[in-house]
Amino acid sequence: MQPEDPGELLRDMGRRVAELRAERGLTQETLAEKLGVSGVYVRRVELGRENLTIRSVARFAAMLAVR
Repeated sequence: MQPEDPGELLRDMGRRVAELRAERGLTQETLAEKLGVSGVYVRRVELGRENLTIRSVARFAAMLAVR
């Protein structure tokens, strides 16, 4: 089994965050406010440019109501 490319994984996760956010009718700024982070951080996550911690992933998942 070949290991997952971390950059690709971050991009995939970012795309999924963006999809879920849009499905819930949230802007990046609104999601950022609800998470207590900056809009720049949310944009970087959605672009796959932010290396997320497990805690951050859990917070995004909880806010977007997914596992």
